[in-house]
Amino acid sequence: MELLPRSPGEFGSARYWDRFFRQRGQRPFEWYGAFPELCPVLHKYMRPRDKVLVVGCGNSELSEQMYDVGMCEDIINIDISDAVIRQMQERSGSRRPKMSYLLMDMLQMDFPDAHFQVVLDKGTLDALLTDEEEATIAKVDQMFAEISRVLQVGGRYVCVSLAQAHVLKKAVEYFSQEGWVVRVHQVASNGDKQQFVLPVFVYVMTKFRKIPGSAPQILEICPEEQDKPMRMESVERLVAAVKDRQHYALLCRQISKTPCREQVSLDLCDKESGKPRYTLHVVDSPSVKPSRDNHFAIFIIPQGRETEWLFGTEEGRRQLAASAGFGRLLTVALHREQHYEGMASIQAELSAKVMELAPPGLPARQQVPFLSVGGDIGVRTVRHCDTSPLSGEYVVEDVKGDGSCYFRRLIFLRNRNVVQSEARLLAPTPLPGQKKRRKDKKKPSPAEPPVAIDKSYLCCEHHKAMVAGLCLLGGPDALPGELAVLVVGLGGGSLPLFVHDYFSQARVAVVEIDPSMLEVATHWFGFSQGDRMQVHVSDGLDYVAKLAAEAPAQYDAIMFDVDSKDLMVGMSCPPPAFVEKPFLQKVKSILKPEGVFVLNLVCRDTRLKESVLATLRDVFPLLYARCIEGEVNEILFCQPSPEGRRDPAELGARARALEGALRQPGQSWDSSYVLADMLQAVHIL
Repeated sequence: MELLPRSPGEFGSARYWDRFFRQRGQRPFEWYGAFPELCPVLHKYMRPRDKVLVVGCGNSELSEQMYDVGMCEDIINIDISDAVIRQMQERSGSRRPKMSYLLMDMLQMDFPDAHFQVVLDKGTLDALLTDEEEATIAKVDQMFAEISRVLQVGGRYVCVSLAQAHVLKKAVEYFSQEGWVVRVHQVASNGDKQQFVLPVFVYVMTKFRKIPGSAPQILEICPEEQDKPMRMESVERLVAAVKDRQHYALLCRQISKTPCREQVSLDLCDKESGKPRYTLHVVDSPSVKPSRDNHFAIFIIPQGRETEWLFGTEEGRRQLAASAGFGRLLTVALHREQHYEGMASIQAELSAKVMELAPPGLPARQQVPFLSVGGDIGVRTVRHCDTSPLSGEYVVEDVKGDGSCYFRRLIFLRNRNVVQSEARLLAPTPLPGQKKRRKDKKKPSPAEPPVAIDKSYLCCEHHKAMVAGLCLLGGPDALPGELAVLVVGLGGGSLPLFVHDYFSQARVAVVEIDPSMLEVATHWFGFSQGDRMQVHVSDGLDYVAKLAAEAPAQYDAIMFDVDSKDLMVGMSCPPPAFVEKPFLQKVKSILKPEGVFVLNLVCRDTRLKESVLATLRDVFPLLYARCIEGEVNEILFCQPSPEGRRDPAELGARARALEGALRQPGQSWDSSYVLADMLQAVHIL
């Protein structure tokens, strides 16, 4: 039996619906939205004394169910199909005397103006608005005009819909422009029993008298998990919010049926502000043999540690899931703009939502464990936030790492998962003669980290490799004498500070294009200028070009650690202009013949990376590379003369000698930092 129309236009044809209901017989037909699911929304907008009009009623049981539970009884149902009206009159006439069924076209209704308090539409608008052709839009406008005419001021047009974008947009635009209040409810789903994959929505348009002029539009959405509506600033934003929920429903349906081949990422937003509160990654481990207790687990990433390789990369999360031993691991990252009470409150907040992302085959009533590192949610304290015209929004924050270590980080919010600069913090030491109190009733807050910067510690592995590259400098002495070093890119200043402090005769010039970064480095990362350390606020391209024109061959080492502001390019460090051949030739011209040019390259585009390496080889005859494990960074050591070539054994010997010379009496040295280790994986390109 063929019930589907031959074309979408037949949905508006009385002949089609007569044929449909004759062939279907007495069986009720519900497009979507069963009464138990719709009831919590409908009862908010219908009172027992209301006069209700149901347009396009079909043979749905919705009106009968509303009548039978006492929601309302004064109900008039209309439809253009004579067959279904006669069927429904026979089915309900004697049992529900206050409810009637009339053969009527909703585009030309016979009712007087302002006759109803509620007009209810379940799927009729969806059936009519099948396309955006001019004739279809004209019918919809006529439908809306008739609904508006028969509704009283303060009355509600309640429309049950699948909320296709063009349907929702048309309805919201029409009624909001008429001055009506628009609210969209998402109907709570009934799990696997729901007929449609897409969620069902209810539009509630409340009629107000149109105010002359430009009155503000009131547009709201009520997600299924909350009663309090969220205000939307525009029709476009409301449509986008509905679309987000539709995509989420499709995702949940998909991953509940089959394992994820690729990691799935999504944000859960704060109910009040609408800003992201949690970032979730769904990671499936096919290698884990399923048992009753290892199907599913939730892993809360401690605050501030979401940028670490284990938590911030696909490969790291895959390794985490495999080592945890669960078939599906859901990692949860916490956002810095949000406040969290603790693990228990997060678990209570997420328990229902995460079960929507459960894997196939999860046993009923299975307890799902919440995991973390050390059992807590970590510590994050935002110390400073501001906006730079060049770098955009940024924050300086203190976070707790492993054990009792704290770190200070600079984060550019345009790329919030990348640590721009990092420094380890030290606990303040008592001044000479200052005694430590034995008993202090007030215990120090665990969220109050130490404040002194440990300038001897390089947090970034690529900085360690860059410093190790100074072993390539010529000369018989392990520790070079007077050094002229140019660093392009300041950040928090840890790289130039380390060179300044440990190479006691080095004169360091730093070029930084963003004056805000100089303020950040000075006030928050312990950076300072002096006789041997000078910062030039300038574009690195212009500064190098000026040096090349004035005084070539003056630097022993040149280091580029400068990020790109253009996130559309597949290379985030350095900007493409810094690796163009004419500019690299200028870099070479200001480098001494036995010097070294050290470049931090972060490039995900394979072809672009090959092009950059080819250009570097054209300019510099000798090129070494050092990949940073677990990161995209690759440190390139470029020398202007092939005569300086050294084999790995010689590099290791020079590195050990240099490290021994740098470990000066009375000066701290991080024991995990071994220069020779940094050069073990160096290879010549």
